[in-house]
Amino acid sequence: MAERDYYEILGVGRSADEAEIKRAFRQQARKYHPDANPDDPSAAERFKELGRAYAVLSDTDKRAQYDQIGHQAFRAAETGAAPGPGDFAQGFGQGGIDIQDLFESVLGDAFFGGRQGAGRRRAAAARGSDLRVTVQISFEEAAFGCRRDVTVPRTEVCTTCSGQGTAPGTRPRQCSACAGAGQVRVGRATPFGQFVSVQPCANCSGRGTVIDKPCADCQGQGRVRRRRTLAVDIPAGVEDGQRLRLPSAGEAGERGGAAGDLYVDVSVAPHAAMRRDGRDVVSDVTVGLAQAALGGEVEVQTLDGKISVEVPAGAQPGQEIRLRGRGIVAVHGRDRGDHRVVVRLEVPRQLSAAERDALRRYAEARGERVSAERNPLRRVLGR
Repeated sequence: MAERDYYEILGVGRSADEAEIKRAFRQQARKYHPDANPDDPSAAERFKELGRAYAVLSDTDKRAQYDQIGHQAFRAAETGAAPGPGDFAQGFGQGGIDIQDLFESVLGDAFFGGRQGAGRRRAAAARGSDLRVTVQISFEEAAFGCRRDVTVPRTEVCTTCSGQGTAPGTRPRQCSACAGAGQVRVGRATPFGQFVSVQPCANCSGRGTVIDKPCADCQGQGRVRRRRTLAVDIPAGVEDGQRLRLPSAGEAGERGGAAGDLYVDVSVAPHAAMRRDGRDVVSDVTVGLAQAALGGEVEVQTLDGKISVEVPAGAQPGQEIRLRGRGIVAVHGRDRGDHRVVVRLEVPRQLSAAERDALRRYAEARGERVSAERNPLRRVLGR
């Protein structure tokens, strides 16, 4: 079976420079690595083929020979000729070349668990989890701001051992299984070489150290569970559903990691007489026909207490009376919005005889046609 063209294998043109060849090899090697394709037997052969191609095309002299006479330049081993560049390609995966060196030099330690890097990587510090609580406040508290105490169950750094997890007067010792690296190298034999992966050390859980005498308070974890009461300053102007963030007030981090944050969701209770519209406060006032027509004073509940408001003569249903500067400030702002009073017209359902007579005279004066008044005796007789 004829060998595939090395340029085709890497997916580059014959004019590709060294950087292009290396970049193409990295992409293809990651794609066809056997560990990434455990159920695809063909991936291993493709991976080996990539190594052969890169071994030749990444070397200036070998690439020149390949460009001149192709694969024949690397078949000295088959013909008994003197050793040449072909020894590299023929020996790939069979002991002639250290496949680990080849791939580590191109893909780096992080991909194959490099020989030098594995002894230095310990389990990294982990940031603590964020927490969330809900606080309910009144309409007025949302407008002017307030302070609330919240009780939060959370993990904190153990004060007895300062987060070290060891009993007082003792220190962790270096893990003998991983020599303090926190990781161990595990080799796996394949048909084309020995591949090595790096795994967290099971003896020390990736920490690189072992605790012989754990702290009695935290049982060697370095963290303890506590219920902590925290004061939360809720700014003026906060809205219902708004979320506040308290940095580093969440769960303590692991292995010296930063603490998480505490998020406070604000729930604003509805008000019986007022509602919010942006920075404005809106309320309704109900007036009778005479008040709407002639004008008058009504009492209105505001954020600053009850005040007397003048209803202008001829006020129409739905008309707004604006009270400047009696609304809500923006969060971290200064100027207040307005209070808008919406006029609602009350139409009485039942009238006294005097009220009915007065309205009839009013209707006659305005030329309005109203229903004729029925004789009470006819109502009794059913006529």
